[in-house]
Amino acid sequence: MSEQAKKCEAFRALHYTGAAFIVPNPWDLGSAKVLQGMGFKALATTSVGLAYTYGLADGEMSLEQLLEFCGELANNTHVPITVDFENGFADTPETVAKNVVRLIETGVAGCSIEDFDAKTKRIYDFNLAVERVQAAAEVVAKLAMPFQLTARAENFFRGIDDLDDTVKRLKAFEAAGANVLYAPSIKSLQQLQLVTAELKLPFNVLAPYIKGASVADLHKHGATRISLGGALNWLAVNPVMRAASEMLDQGTFSWTNDVAAKKDVMELFNK
Repeated sequence: MSEQAKKCEAFRALHYTGAAFIVPNPWDLGSAKVLQGMGFKALATTSVGLAYTYGLADGEMSLEQLLEFCGELANNTHVPITVDFENGFADTPETVAKNVVRLIETGVAGCSIEDFDAKTKRIYDFNLAVERVQAAAEVVAKLAMPFQLTARAENFFRGIDDLDDTVKRLKAFEAAGANVLYAPSIKSLQQLQLVTAELKLPFNVLAPYIKGASVADLHKHGATRISLGGALNWLAVNPVMRAASEMLDQGTFSWTNDVAAKKDVMELFNK
């Protein structure tokens, strides 16, 4: 069995342990190695965090840049990686399928496809959204390994408070062959339960939007996989901004009392 196939098997198994698990979102190879070394069993890329490392806004990364990063990440980590593949970098189902093939070739263990077109800032028509997921699912179904395809319904995340349409889309994605379902920006445990009660597949929830909820709370209300989006990236940026303000405004360096020990980070890199 190839290393990628082992990672796919391990990633799929995490969704069926009967417990919820956290899949944090590194934004570069260094943060991925730190999180891996801390003990997380799988990692997920973040489109906004990765774009930040290139000095770009979310949605401005090219397919080639993402594929290069995914290859580097998969080849230099030993845990499964699932990729925020945005809209598959294409509108048509045929091109989405071709791009998913290229992504799989980087060695990752899963990806998500969303039903939002960043260029037009619109949610895809229902039928087209389903066809896009189905095209990706057909690629995955031909593999000799359980690559995990996550289908994302973006309504809530894009400011469209339409529970019925969100559930309709998720159920259709389920029927189209997705392995995991996701509706980012669910904002309450009650809403999470309303959505997941209609579904059979494992469900991914974006934890920062449900304030105060624990892993146990999220699992009790239907979540299997818990991700963080770009939250860790922005958490890491904040002390840099504070340190910069201190140096510029006060000419002092008290922030150096809080830096990570290089030795500790290097130890995590080697785990």
